[in-house]
Amino acid sequence: MSRRARASLAATGALLAWFVSTPEGLSGRQAATTFPPVLAGYVTRDVKLTADEQAQLAQGKPVTKLLDADASKEVGIFGAVWIDAPIARYVAAVQDIENFEKGENFLVTKRVSSPPRPEDFAQISFTPDELKDLKSCKVGDCDLKLGEAGLTRIRNEVDWSKPTANADAERVIRTLALEYVNGYLEGGNARLAEYRDSNRPTFVAREFSSMIDRMPELTTYLPNLKRYLLDFPSMTLPMADSFVYWQNVKFGLKPTIRINHVTTVSQPTHTEVVSKMLYASHYFWTALELRVLIPDPARGDGFWFVNVNRSRSDGLSGFVGSLIRGKVRGEAQKGMEAALTSTKARME
Repeated sequence: MSRRARASLAATGALLAWFVSTPEGLSGRQAATTFPPVLAGYVTRDVKLTADEQAQLAQGKPVTKLLDADASKEVGIFGAVWIDAPIARYVAAVQDIENFEKGENFLVTKRVSSPPRPEDFAQISFTPDELKDLKSCKVGDCDLKLGEAGLTRIRNEVDWSKPTANADAERVIRTLALEYVNGYLEGGNARLAEYRDSNRPTFVAREFSSMIDRMPELTTYLPNLKRYLLDFPSMTLPMADSFVYWQNVKFGLKPTIRINHVTTVSQPTHTEVVSKMLYASHYFWTALELRVLIPDPARGDGFWFVNVNRSRSDGLSGFVGSLIRGKVRGEAQKGMEAALTSTKARME
C-alpha cells in the first residue's frame, strides 16, 4: 500500500468524528415513559437505548449510540438531547449557515445563491500538495475525488508548464463546482458524481440510496422525506425550504471541500432538518445528517433534538481499514456528544 493510501486511511477516523429532566429518584423505566410516544418507541426498538441511557436522556443529558452499519464502509451514530429553547431559534440558526458553521476548523462556509452564480464558488482553493496531486491525476489513480469528465477537463484546459497553471486549475475546479450544483438542482441524484479515484468506480447516487434504504428513521418514520431525498427535484414537500452550501473544512491530514443540500420541513408534530452530502473532495462517498426537532409541551417550551449521522467512506475496507474501524467509530461517537453539548449550550 502506498504512503498516500496509508495517510488517507489514517485520516479517515478524524474526518468521520467531525462528520455531529426527570426528577431525581425516578427509575430508568419510569423516565422512559416521559418521552413523546413516537420518540419512546424509536429509541427503544430501533436505537435500543437501555433503561439507564433513557433515564440519562430524560434527565437532560446528551446520549449517543453507535448504530448498526456495514463496518467495511459505513459509520452510523445516534445522538439526542433536550434543548430548552424554541424550535424556531434552531431553524433560524441553520438558515444562517455561514455563521452557524464557522470557527477555526472551517476555512470557508458559503451559502450558494438561488439560482447559483459563479461568484458563489470564487473562494474555492486547493493546497499546494493538492494541486501537485491534481497535476498527476488520472482515472483510477487520483488523491482528489473527481469524476472522469472533470479530470478530462483539467487535462484539456490546464497547461501545467505555464506559471498560471495552479490558478487555471482552480478556475476549472470552480466552474466544475458550479456545473455540478446546477446539474444536481436540475436532475437530482442521477447527476451526482461517479468517482474514479480507484480501480473500481463508485456511484454516489447508488451508495446514497443503499445507505438510506437501511435507515428506519426514513423507511419507517419519515417515508415522505425518504422519497424526497431520492426523487428530488421531481418530488417536493409542503412546508419545505432548502438551500445548497459548500465549505472548506480543516481537520485530519487535509482540508476537505464539501457540498451539501440542506432541507427544513415544518410539520405539525415536529420539524425535520436534513443535510445531504453531494460531494466531498476527500474521504467520503456520501453522508446524511438527519435532525428531528420534537416539541414536548408536558416537559416545557423546548424540544427533543434527535440527530442521526450516517456516512460512507473508502477508508474502512481492507486490512488497514479493519485496524482503524474501532477508533473511527469511537471518535465519531465522541464527536456526536461534543456536537450535542455545543448545540444545547448555543441554543439555550
